[in-house]
Amino acid sequence: MTSSARPLGVYVHWPYCARICPYCDFNVYRDRGRADEQAALVDAIIDDLTAQAELTGPRTLVSVFFGGGTPSLMAPEAVARIIETACGLWTPAADLEVSLEANPTDAEASRFAALAEAGVARLSLGVQALDDEALTFLGRDHDAGAARRALKIAATTFPRLSLDMIYARPGQTPEAWGRELAEALSYGAEHVSPYQLTIETGTAFDRAVRRGRFTPPDDELGAALYDTTQAVLEAAGFEAYEVSNHARGQAARSRHNLVYWQGLDYVGVGPGAHGRVTVDGARCATEAMARPAAYIARVAESGRGFPGLEPLSPVEAAEERVISGLRVWPGVTFAEVAPLGLSPDHDRIKGLAEEGLLTKDNSRLRVTPAGRLLLDHVVRRLLV
Repeated sequence: MTSSARPLGVYVHWPYCARICPYCDFNVYRDRGRADEQAALVDAIIDDLTAQAELTGPRTLVSVFFGGGTPSLMAPEAVARIIETACGLWTPAADLEVSLEANPTDAEASRFAALAEAGVARLSLGVQALDDEALTFLGRDHDAGAARRALKIAATTFPRLSLDMIYARPGQTPEAWGRELAEALSYGAEHVSPYQLTIETGTAFDRAVRRGRFTPPDDELGAALYDTTQAVLEAAGFEAYEVSNHARGQAARSRHNLVYWQGLDYVGVGPGAHGRVTVDGARCATEAMARPAAYIARVAESGRGFPGLEPLSPVEAAEERVISGLRVWPGVTFAEVAPLGLSPDHDRIKGLAEEGLLTKDNSRLRVTPAGRLLLDHVVRRLLV
């Protein structure tokens, strides 16, 4: 079993949404008419956490993250139960981070104080845009006025506030995006996650693009919008500590996301949640049943929400370290990717370094600023 000194994160997936966004490819379901199922789901998540604690053994709990879906639709007392359970199963770190994703609708903003009282100290607010036309295009349930009201409430309710914004929207110019991003920053968030709009296969946006209803920005405009993002955030004192995450100082970084990017263990509970846990020295993957009813039934039957542990081979574990570890500036050590045969003298490493996409470092594999912009390309070449 593992040592109590080893850190652990917990991810809680709440799959219900008032409305399904057209760009979303997450495991989500409409919120209406599911009160009984949701009550049963909370109980199942509690039981799943308890069962997985037997797998991990004593650990130091560094983060609890409520994602979805829309976890701000959860009853605050349910959020409190899950936090209390996790803190009872593992030893909470002195600086334990408890985060929850929310949308800036007026209904959700009215629950912020109760969620803070339940134990949420860091809110991740899905603002996405401060433009009514853009929010309509993105299929959001809020308008720009609601977003501004929620930002003001969140900034005074939670010790830590993070914003999600989407750019590279059709018709968007770098100048307009720069002004919009600067306004969002003026509300006092210490962490920002600006994402380029990505057309995911199988989403409503994917179908719309294939039918010619809109055209995403081309690569040149996308690069200009990316450069604007970096310039505005840097001028406001934000550090790009990850490809799509910016923080005002080290304390503002997302501890939970760093669990992923640093290759640490995390327990995943809730429908469709993924996890990575080390059991008897082997790093194992877990994937919970996707549909809420199936997840609840699986927990009732076996105590856990996933069919079984999937041990990763050394090569698979090393590939995951490349994919996640290169997203942050420190990168990964060559020792961590040794099963892939990668070393400072490898032809692929030398070639990417000569192209200015990897740093010339004999101890670590990490990308340059130019490499960050082409990270998917770099990873594909490394994992050929």
